Amino acid sequence: MDNVNKLTAISLAVAAALPMMASADVMITEYVEGSSNNKAIELYNGGDTVIDLAGYKLVRYKDGATDALDMQALDGQTIAPKSTKVILNSSGTITLAQGVDSFSGTLSFNGGDAVALVKDGAVVDIIGDVPTPAGWGLDVTLKRKLDSLVANTVFNSVQWEQLPKDTFSGLGSLDTPAEPEVPVFNCSGAKIVPIYQVQGAGESSPYVPEGVFESEAEVTVRGVVTARGESLFKGFYLQEVKGDNSPYTSDGVFVFLGEAAPEAIQPGVEVCVQGKVKEYFGLTQIDIKTDKKFEVGTKGEVPVVAPFYVADGETLAQALERYEGMNVALDAGSDLKISRTFSYDYAGRRNNMLVSYKEPLMKSTQLYPALSPEAIALVKSNLANQLFIESDYKPADGVIPYFPDFNVETGYIRVGDQLTNLQGVIGYSYGAYRLVATNTITAGDFIRGDDRTDAPSVATKGDLRVASFNVLNFFNDVVGGDTNPSGSNRGALTEEEMLLQRTKIVSAITAMNADIVGLMEIANNGFGEKSAIKNLVDALNEKQTPENAYSFVELADDDKYDGKYFGSDAITVGMLYRGGKVTLAGAAQAIDTPEQHASAGSVTRTKDGKTETNPGNDAYQRHSLAQTFKIHDESLTVVVNHLKSKGSGCLEDWANFEDKTDPADQQGKCNAFRVSAAKVLGEALKDVKGDLLVIGDMNAYGMEDPIRVLTDFDASKSDRDIMTASWTTLDGRVFERQGSKIEKGYGLINLNTKAHGAGTYSYSYNGELGNLDHALANASLAKRLVDIEDWHINSVESNLFEYGKKFSGDLAKSENAFSASDHDPVIVALSYPAPVEPPKPEPKPKDDGGALGYLGLALMSLFGLQRRRR
Repeated sequence: MDNVNKLTAISLAVAAALPMMASADVMITEYVEGSSNNKAIELYNGGDTVIDLAGYKLVRYKDGATDALDMQALDGQTIAPKSTKVILNSSGTITLAQGVDSFSGTLSFNGGDAVALVKDGAVVDIIGDVPTPAGWGLDVTLKRKLDSLVANTVFNSVQWEQLPKDTFSGLGSLDTPAEPEVPVFNCSGAKIVPIYQVQGAGESSPYVPEGVFESEAEVTVRGVVTARGESLFKGFYLQEVKGDNSPYTSDGVFVFLGEAAPEAIQPGVEVCVQGKVKEYFGLTQIDIKTDKKFEVGTKGEVPVVAPFYVADGETLAQALERYEGMNVALDAGSDLKISRTFSYDYAGRRNNMLVSYKEPLMKSTQLYPALSPEAIALVKSNLANQLFIESDYKPADGVIPYFPDFNVETGYIRVGDQLTNLQGVIGYSYGAYRLVATNTITAGDFIRGDDRTDAPSVATKGDLRVASFNVLNFFNDVVGGDTNPSGSNRGALTEEEMLLQRTKIVSAITAMNADIVGLMEIANNGFGEKSAIKNLVDALNEKQTPENAYSFVELADDDKYDGKYFGSDAITVGMLYRGGKVTLAGAAQAIDTPEQHASAGSVTRTKDGKTETNPGNDAYQRHSLAQTFKIHDESLTVVVNHLKSKGSGCLEDWANFEDKTDPADQQGKCNAFRVSAAKVLGEALKDVKGDLLVIGDMNAYGMEDPIRVLTDFDASKSDRDIMTASWTTLDGRVFERQGSKIEKGYGLINLNTKAHGAGTYSYSYNGELGNLDHALANASLAKRLVDIEDWHINSVESNLFEYGKKFSGDLAKSENAFSASDHDPVIVALSYPAPVEPPKPEPKPKDDGGALGYLGLALMSLFGLQRRRR
């Protein structure tokens, strides 16, 4: 045996004796996604000993998924020190150089899948973001740079070099294959077209004919680089130093390379490029991906960063078009307000932030009835009033690259804050304008609008306060809580998360100082010692004085599902009250809400001459909880509700071909089903004696159908019918086989609208604000209104501050009330003055009456006078 083989044998023996742990030396060094089935992954062992790959496997994150799928186990394989191993797709036709260590297996990744090397369930190295942008790694070879031979659990594209499709010659070797020499491009003799002429004054370039997406001929432009794009936009931005001094044309343009620009192309360097002008899904760009026609010059004068402003009479989108491709600065004159704080953008599949001009966006159906001309106009206006604030690279969880001081106590961002001093280049993708930040800012660069308050102003008003609070899936499963009917846990995944969530909820309720609290999204695990509601109340009472201690309302056993639960869902509604302020008057009542059941084939829909039958539809919604209280000699009935969610699916959505899209009326899915619930509530409560307050998360904005049905809807004054759902049952019996038209609302009064107008909010979704959480009163209770407040501790805050740690990385959390949930609590202050007892009359002197009385008084007077004379 020669020395090399002897050393190898010794190394293998040592490796076999060691415990199976992931080696930091093994990593992915090449990724091939080529024609047909030509796929390969190259692994490298950077250590000094043989690595046994037992327990290792390759996995993929398919089409943006966040959970991995197994591809190829590596058991039985080893990698020699300082050597590679290539795994080939068994159906491919890749030929490797002689002597390359390889084997064939199952490699099923495509251009939209990240690929990871995993050891015993833990990620060792990964290529591609998770979730993965569509087409991220399609038709490319990616090779790790020699100065970046370090495994990473978070993908960093800077460490990788992109090579042309079907580049296989480097597989098995760390050396980058030599590329064929191409003639060096230069701009000598070319006609230079000013960038502002390429951009033009319209929405698209005048060089791109109408009806097509690229120019007929190439153009040559010269400018100074203002920013590089290496991930979100792959290329670089060029800008004229002086421009044409016209506010209607942009002096900048994006140059598309399809990969990170060479290191020589840096901000401040003059570059000349030649390529076709393209309108790429709304972004004007010069495409040089194929021929790479660019000439790098010297470092020159950097264009002045242009202050961004919106002119009178134009939309934000129109203003952004004037600056497309330019490096701009947001200042006080830009007047851009945060409309969605830093959080996940489902369209872009990354965390970012949304700003709008002058004020945050309001949901159209919060202010106007669905499909009214005003609502339709606001939808259009909102779409033209959005700018996404981006970083080039997808940031790590819990990190804002352009705001390094982001933190829960002092470095927070709230909806309504004005953003200033941020610089960036203007691009366009996913149907929206995007500013890719090029500098960093501090907390002082946010001009606070509605800043945080330690308690709502309403907390000390009135004689009695009632609150509604969605507590974002408060489950106590992880601390031994009882199970719910579904057996699922929608809440905290660890004891640490659960305790933090509870502490934040307790902080919020304590500050609210409400005497009655309606809860939504609390685990439906009964009312016993191990129930979520008991767990919450015990923790809450530790922060209360004895006279302010809370109890919870419990249903009678006959009203419980399976003898224990309130309905059959995993979550339910609940109610807390202070026994020192109010007294229960009778037992709690459950108000059953409708279900929807349409068996497969019972309903048809027709489109483009094609008729289909339904696949079978079953929908449920949570029941409502009613309790009457006595306050002095007055009667108050509080009803807590949580209607069907907007993200579910109901029969009407399928029938309208909106089962896979958002309904056109902007009211979300299952709207008619929520109307059915509103009808049932209205009928059940119309004869209630005394004061009535209906609260809760109605999953309907202020002017949507369910709220209008409960309040002041009048069909004779409406341009649009409001219909209930079809195929509904109630308490096991047929309720409405066919949806019915609502003629008249039930007359409740929206207290928020009464006090503050329609523009109130408790929730933020996709950058639009509105009220899902309501307080609706009958006439007698409305007269008692002192004040009502949506305490903005959740809707305007970043959800990264919530209790969950799955997507927040190492970001520190806080026990304060902010981001205790995703819904703001709504608190109602009411006047219930204590009865005033009339004063008791003073005792009068005894009066004998008549002449005798007068005579006695006269004698006494005379007697007194005589005594004084003595």
